[in-house]
Amino acid sequence: MPRTNARRVLLAGSRGFCAGVDRAVTAVEEALEQYGAPIYVRKQIVHNKHVVQSLEKKGAVFVDETEEVPAGEIVVFSAHGVAPSVHGEAKRSGLAIIDATCPLVTKVHKEAVRFAEEGYGILLVGHEGHEEVIGIMGEAPERTSLVDNAHDAATVRVPDGERVVWLSQTTLSVDEATATVGRLKERFPALVSPPSDDICYATQNRQNAVKEIAPESDLLIVVGSENSSNSVRLVEVAREYGARAACLVDSASEIDEAWLKGVATIGLTSGASVPEVLVNDVLAWLAERGWNDVQTVETTTETQRFGLPRELARTREELFGGSGVAESGAPASDDAVEGIS
Repeated sequence: MPRTNARRVLLAGSRGFCAGVDRAVTAVEEALEQYGAPIYVRKQIVHNKHVVQSLEKKGAVFVDETEEVPAGEIVVFSAHGVAPSVHGEAKRSGLAIIDATCPLVTKVHKEAVRFAEEGYGILLVGHEGHEEVIGIMGEAPERTSLVDNAHDAATVRVPDGERVVWLSQTTLSVDEATATVGRLKERFPALVSPPSDDICYATQNRQNAVKEIAPESDLLIVVGSENSSNSVRLVEVAREYGARAACLVDSASEIDEAWLKGVATIGLTSGASVPEVLVNDVLAWLAERGWNDVQTVETTTETQRFGLPRELARTREELFGGSGVAESGAPASDDAVEGIS
């Protein structure tokens, strides 16, 4: 696809809701329907303002910590996962849990537990302060070190260089993670890799799609929130792979018309927690300004589906009977996976 002077939009075929996000959002909606409002949600269920505001209108109440949830209520844990200590806090506070942790994040939790039990030091490649990273590190904090950047990769220490493994946050840039792991392997030749790639399929697919359209894009727009790691990574990938300019917007209202000066081809994609309605709003906004030619660029077909948290099959009484609370270790819903490839 050579650059052209004609106004067109290259729309990434791999974009928007991934299976884990769809599962988490649906879990809150189902809980509201089944148990009634309010349903409390610890942190943002997914990192998208539009989704959070939509669920709030339906009766969801978002809190930062479980201690803010009144006893006798239901709390949903977000798709990013939580540390075992958070499960314990909820139980002690008399709360019922619906665990909407993405099964791919649960996979990393389980890996951390297993490798820690086998005596490995764990190097977790991820971004400091991200909810997913905090949850994973909580599985074996005494054996886990965070590697956030090149400096960390060059200076991190492990108890035994012969028994060390790397794991990663699921929403990293694939290229970024590969480079970091390469530096770690130079320092620790015995470094063990996880049984399968920790970076989720949706993150990889969306980054691959951006790599495809970025070289032809005078401007590449990523729809997503600033606190969405995978959305921010898409902007970085776009710039690295040839987009003349790239920007992140929550919605069409944040697009600056000045960005369109001298622009013919606009690339468009969205993060894994972004509903399609927001992408359609951007397409409509662009069409009003002359970008009517929309070409969808398909790079892969996604068929993954995750079953809903098993707690939703229980009555409210059963939830508070104790069977719906994960007492420790990996999240309670880690068997809710269908069709992972």
